[in-house]
Amino acid sequence: MRSPKLWCVLLALFCIAPGPLAFAQSAKPSDDPTQSKSTPKVATEDEVQQLRREVAELKAQIQRLVEASAVAQGGPARLVQTNAVASSNPDASAPVATPVAPAGSNADVSSPAATSADIDALQKEINVLQTKANDVPPATAGWNGEHFFLRSSDGNFQLMPVGYLDAQYTFYKGDGAPSDTFNITRARFGVQGNYGKQLDYAFLFETASALTIRDAYLDFKPWDAFKIMGGQYKVPFSMEVGTADTSVEFYNRSIISVLYPDAGGAFRAPGVDVHGDLFGGRAQYWAGIFNGQGLLTNGTTNEPEVVGRVRFSPWLKSDSHWLKGFSFGGSAEHSRSKGLANEQSFSGVLNDGTYNFFPQFRINGGVERYNGFFSWLSGPLGIRGEYAQLLQKRSNIGSLATGGIGFDSLPGVVGKGAYISATYLLTGEREPENAIPRVKHPVIGPNSPGESGGPGWGAWAVKIRYAWLEGKAPGATCDATTIPACPITPVISPAFSDHTDQLTVGFNWYLNYWVLVKSDFNLNQLKNPSVQGILPRNYFVFIEGIQFRF
Repeated sequence: MRSPKLWCVLLALFCIAPGPLAFAQSAKPSDDPTQSKSTPKVATEDEVQQLRREVAELKAQIQRLVEASAVAQGGPARLVQTNAVASSNPDASAPVATPVAPAGSNADVSSPAATSADIDALQKEINVLQTKANDVPPATAGWNGEHFFLRSSDGNFQLMPVGYLDAQYTFYKGDGAPSDTFNITRARFGVQGNYGKQLDYAFLFETASALTIRDAYLDFKPWDAFKIMGGQYKVPFSMEVGTADTSVEFYNRSIISVLYPDAGGAFRAPGVDVHGDLFGGRAQYWAGIFNGQGLLTNGTTNEPEVVGRVRFSPWLKSDSHWLKGFSFGGSAEHSRSKGLANEQSFSGVLNDGTYNFFPQFRINGGVERYNGFFSWLSGPLGIRGEYAQLLQKRSNIGSLATGGIGFDSLPGVVGKGAYISATYLLTGEREPENAIPRVKHPVIGPNSPGESGGPGWGAWAVKIRYAWLEGKAPGATCDATTIPACPITPVISPAFSDHTDQLTVGFNWYLNYWVLVKSDFNLNQLKNPSVQGILPRNYFVFIEGIQFRF
């Protein structure tokens, strides 16, 4: 006769199986008239978890049966003698072998022993139950640990609403500095998701001012080494710009960002590119063509903006934590400006709006950009650096330029700059490459994806960045004694050579994975003012900001 405990377990097993499993996996039509007769019901996440808990309990029951058998026999579980053979109609009065605990044992002798056949049969039932639990279709709506989502029952289509909000209060100190002000700098909302495993998409709108399409693209990924993206999105030139807007650790990007392509259009433009990962991610590349005029703007010439970028991480798979987080690369860009379209050189306004260190000029002709960058991430430490150089030609600028005449050309406008930054997470989280740190002990819930730490003080990071920026616009003199087309009275185009730098220190407080408080203090040093009558001076700026995303 089988163990009474074993019969109880088997009875529970057969009671459990027709319940949640039938709901999750049944091929029968639903009794609900609102449900499709050809579509089975899909188990919720809670039901799947309940199913897995029941499997775990059954496994624990097997372990207890094995232990009981071992205690009863004074050794490993094995077949035992019984006084009757179990049948389909067991006689309740039939005697059952009662195990005797070995001397000195604390085992409960009232627990009958189980045979190996009993345990094997129960294990087979658990295996079937485990297989069915693993085959439960994924939930079609819910929270995936980072975003809300809607998903088709086969998992091929997914849609996630996303958005983020950045608000800041800025304090200025210095002669001629702007007034203190509160701003909503970003309020972006949209959706992103995928069609199958090879096509991602995103539609993101800016609502902080006028409603504007910020990102709208499709990314086709047939292979890791070759992917195609088209639409409107960030031009793949700078490492700094490539970092997601919500993952930039300083409130503003560095002051050299004015040298990047499409800086006046949030670094985005309509276009298409090919990109991919090579050698297991040790090398990456991007090559594309864009309008080169910013958000939803047509090109002005028949020569598109051409951009190429490469990034190398030679020790990505290394066991050395000193080397595996190091990467470097560079990029180049070529485009053409049109003076008759009123195109101008880069803006000299600092990213915190304190002052304009360099004037703008009418440009015409080729535009060349070059960039080099590196990053090193090791545990809670992250160090990054970047250099950018820009040449904007003024060919045949003539009367479009100050003091110009006819089709005279002036020397091109040159911009150069670099930054280096360091961040360190004081609370021990790892510095991610392009993401928010996984907060171990959030101030407010829920926990970060993959983390199970209890409430705490959140994550704290300290940061520092130094950047310098230089602008040059060489002058020219139109003298009739050397150039017959010039007027008798010489005409002079003035030269400009101005530069500034910025030191930023501060800290970040990650209340959880979705809420971030940023505190930045900028020391802006105006070295060579472009405006007559203004002397070199220092400006102090304090920015207190908060970011929320979902």
